[in-house]
Amino acid sequence: MSYVGQGVCFAALVSRVPAVQAKFELSDGSLGLIVGLVPIIAGVGSVVAGSLAEKHGSRPVLRVLGPVVPIALAAAGWASNLGVLLAALVVLGFGLGSVDAMMNVQGVRVQDDMGRAVVASFYAAWSLAGFTGALLASAAAGTTMSLGVFFSLIAVVLIPLQLVAGRFLLVGHPVPTPLQAAAAEGTAPRINWRPVMLVGIALMCVYIADSGASTFSADYLHKGLGGTESVAALALAAYSLMTVAGRLIVDRTVGRVGAVRLVRVGGFTAVAAATLVTLAPSPAVAIAGFALLGLAISPAIPLAFTAAASHDRTSSGVAVARVNIFNYIGFVVGAPLIGGIAQGASLRWAFAALIPVLMVVPLFASWFRIAPHDAPDTGGHIVGDTVTT
Repeated sequence: MSYVGQGVCFAALVSRVPAVQAKFELSDGSLGLIVGLVPIIAGVGSVVAGSLAEKHGSRPVLRVLGPVVPIALAAAGWASNLGVLLAALVVLGFGLGSVDAMMNVQGVRVQDDMGRAVVASFYAAWSLAGFTGALLASAAAGTTMSLGVFFSLIAVVLIPLQLVAGRFLLVGHPVPTPLQAAAAEGTAPRINWRPVMLVGIALMCVYIADSGASTFSADYLHKGLGGTESVAALALAAYSLMTVAGRLIVDRTVGRVGAVRLVRVGGFTAVAAATLVTLAPSPAVAIAGFALLGLAISPAIPLAFTAAASHDRTSSGVAVARVNIFNYIGFVVGAPLIGGIAQGASLRWAFAALIPVLMVVPLFASWFRIAPHDAPDTGGHIVGDTVTT
């Protein structure tokens, strides 16, 4: 439910950004600063949530902060002046980052509990929920419904569902009993930060590509390759559709081929996809390139959180929360990077810049190896690249 709620709220907000701009008469520059504020505050939220989870566990943090996101979304919709809007977006950003971190901690713990890979499927649910949120926003935009009413309707539906789902979250412990015993014997549990940070860097590179493709794919086809607006819109549609397909495939294949090989192959394929987009002579070829890119980057995101959790000997969720920060760094860097290069040269050169960025993913793939660790809620453990019980 957390993944679904995040997907719907984020898509609803992003899809109605033009309405927010018109309501407050914001310039493009002012809008960019305000929108950029959300992922920055989300990074702060991820850090704070990780610290809270270390002391209290992820369940109470997620139960309390989950409803904050739709409430803040509704508040942003009803904002009567720019100050209220900024305050609502700060709370919204904090909530998004906190819930992102905690839902990934819970996702990894559910995976450990079930003894098989499931996190990628949760991300597929996030993508499908985002698609639903965008459709709802499109429908609302065609009516006289105000932003406040639209966002409030989303909140009215999501909050009760979140409150009910919160009862079924795994309780977990900041430090499981076996690790407490080890600490008492003088072997204090710890987090192996080096692989966690390197996995985070690879994740950041993936999100740079994701942010660039999501923001500028349509512009590239329309302005750079001469496609019509309707054809240009197919680039993002193909990218999004293949991202969902890839996430559905990951959980079914990671047990057979291993996380490292899956991320490495996906990384090299992403490099090839970025090259295809860069050299595309026509909109059709570029659409194929964006579709391949969406499929290729699918493994790295869910497997990054699984790998980070495996290197957290405290099972506190702190490592997952820290890796989650790289998500927002990539999002903040990606669009300005592509936009800046496009302004100075062209969109073709801008997408060419993604080739060396994406090369980091296969080069760092070996750090996605899942370290043997005690599952936080069961006696199971993860060995090598597979989940076992």
